[in-house]
Amino acid sequence: MTIIVAILFVVGYLAIAFEHSLKINKAASALLTGVLCWSIYALWGVNKELVSEDLAHHLSDIAGILFFLLGAMVIVELIDAHDGFEIITERIHTTRKSKLVWIVGLLAFFLSAVLDNLTTTIVMISLLRKFVPAHKDRLMFAGLIVISANAGGAWSPIGDVTTTMLWIGNQITTANIIIKTILPSLVCFLIPTLFISMQMKGALEPLPEKKEKLFSTVTERRAVFIIGVVCLLFVPVFKTITHLPPYMGIVFGLGTMWVLTEMVHSGKDEREKGLLSVNHALRKIDTPSILFFLGILLAVSALQSTGILTSVSAYLDKSIGNISIITIIIGFLSAIVDNVPLVAAAQGMYSFDQYPTDHFFWEFLAYCSGTGGSILIIGSAAGVAAMGMERIRFGWYLKKIAWLAVIGYLSGAAVFLLQDYLLNL
Repeated sequence: MTIIVAILFVVGYLAIAFEHSLKINKAASALLTGVLCWSIYALWGVNKELVSEDLAHHLSDIAGILFFLLGAMVIVELIDAHDGFEIITERIHTTRKSKLVWIVGLLAFFLSAVLDNLTTTIVMISLLRKFVPAHKDRLMFAGLIVISANAGGAWSPIGDVTTTMLWIGNQITTANIIIKTILPSLVCFLIPTLFISMQMKGALEPLPEKKEKLFSTVTERRAVFIIGVVCLLFVPVFKTITHLPPYMGIVFGLGTMWVLTEMVHSGKDEREKGLLSVNHALRKIDTPSILFFLGILLAVSALQSTGILTSVSAYLDKSIGNISIITIIIGFLSAIVDNVPLVAAAQGMYSFDQYPTDHFFWEFLAYCSGTGGSILIIGSAAGVAAMGMERIRFGWYLKKIAWLAVIGYLSGAAVFLLQDYLLNL
């Protein structure tokens, strides 16, 4: 039974990895893999009721992650619908490429800690098109954004899906993950950015004057932007005060924004306020990504319930032994395969008895899984988004950006290990 489940998972994983070649959306492959793995477990399981109880237990944890992502996506879409991010772009006036590299990189690094790395990449590349007309220049900036957004998302509990998973799973706490990973993440971002800024010479071509039609007033843009960011930042505070799961905080924030935006636009007719409503934002969110997370997390939970992950953990501990090396390898693997199932697998492989909350392993895993995906363009959701938006070729990224991402990743990992060694002297 365990062999069949493992084979199904590997086949499903390959279908996800070769999504573009097969022309089958990875969400469909993930959903089928998750259901089939649990079906095999149920058919061959000794106690059907025990299997159902096990599934219900895992589903409660999975639902918490999905509702959190759903709420965060809607809040960000609502800010974007009100042109809230214009507040950022209208303050960028420089035309020097080297200076713009640092502005774009720092924005992506810190925005991803609040918005998450995927959303930040989409927002930053959309903004980039407003002041970088040459596609060749935008490619380098897009590579920079991928590295910066992934590095920025690794040190925040809401900055990356994998870090959020560890936070919701109580493997890490808000203050500790920020304190322990912000310096390594900053180094991971700074070193590649320094190299890129040295390569980008001269000034940007002037953009033609074009006044874009905005759908909201200045006051509405500022209000929605500020409220949205505050709602996202309030989630860790809400969890600390109430001790309720993080998805309750994000749902509270979404409900608050919903009420406030309805009040702001109450005097407008339905057609005028349609694009600015939560209903419209709900239609624009990336639903396939949420379904992908559902499928892959179901599949990984099946591996955990059948005991496969425990066996893998024992094998890694026996063959490698050093948990730091194992974690660094996981980071490199996240550049080839999606980091969500890798982290979900690690959560199932290692128990709290072995590695309690805020243990070195969980913090290092958050850093490695979050930043290692930058090494290849297909290694992270941010990279895949940039690849689609700017038509980045796999070979170009491998030649121009990958080596920078490797240097940044290993430098940050070295800083993390050195920091941990010095703190424990």
